[in-house]
Amino acid sequence: MTQKRYEGFLKTPFLWKNDAVSNLWQFEIDAKSDKIDIDLDEKLRLGKYVERLVSFELGQQNDISVLAENIQIQDDKLTLGELDCLLLRNGKPIHLEIIYKFYLYDASVGSNEIDHFIGPNRKDSLIEKLTKLKDKQLPLLFSDACKPYLDALNLNSEAILQQVYFKAQLFVPFSNQDLQLKTLNNDCVVGFYINLNELDAFAACKFYIPNKKDWLVTPHTNVNWLNFETFKTVAKDYIAQKFSALCWVKDKTGELKKVFLVWWK
Repeated sequence: MTQKRYEGFLKTPFLWKNDAVSNLWQFEIDAKSDKIDIDLDEKLRLGKYVERLVSFELGQQNDISVLAENIQIQDDKLTLGELDCLLLRNGKPIHLEIIYKFYLYDASVGSNEIDHFIGPNRKDSLIEKLTKLKDKQLPLLFSDACKPYLDALNLNSEAILQQVYFKAQLFVPFSNQDLQLKTLNNDCVVGFYINLNELDAFAACKFYIPNKKDWLVTPHTNVNWLNFETFKTVAKDYIAQKFSALCWVKDKTGELKKVFLVWWK
């Protein structure tokens, strides 16, 4: 399953081009291969799991050498934060922050395209992540507490480029699937979301609920599909727990879709 996750991860586009969002430069990379041959701890949460996939991808590049990863910056015994990755690309040092997210478009939130994207359970949002990057994660490099870590690598913070590796899967409302994004990358839109009241429109479909790490995977047919009635029963449990579930949906023509069933709409 690691292989399918890696392939899905590689196919996920970057959330924007160049520095189109908040003057944050995207780190551009083309994978040398979609084959992966490392063992990954299944207990890792998704964000840390993706960091290992990125690490493997970086390791395949001839022009990149990774200097350090997951560097915990401490001041006395207080952990101030973490630098995801320090690397050299063609000899130039880069501080790279790695992000992989799932966001849903809700026009009722905020006043612009960036504001409208929120987490599946409404606990986080794109604007919150961008603010954290700009106000906390990236400035950490220039803190006094970070200097000894950089000194140990013979690096000077002033000479280090800061970039983000920000990939995302985006979902739009079922009722507005033709939505076109102006700032973010339209190629990141991989599906739509529905609520329980809209579920009957899919009565002729079959369903599969992947575990969270398999949210990375491109839907395929080789899974144990649930019929509509069984899925509806399971779905009501998710809704009752206020948990939005990512589903694969197979219609009667065999077409596969990624769909979030949300509890809050």
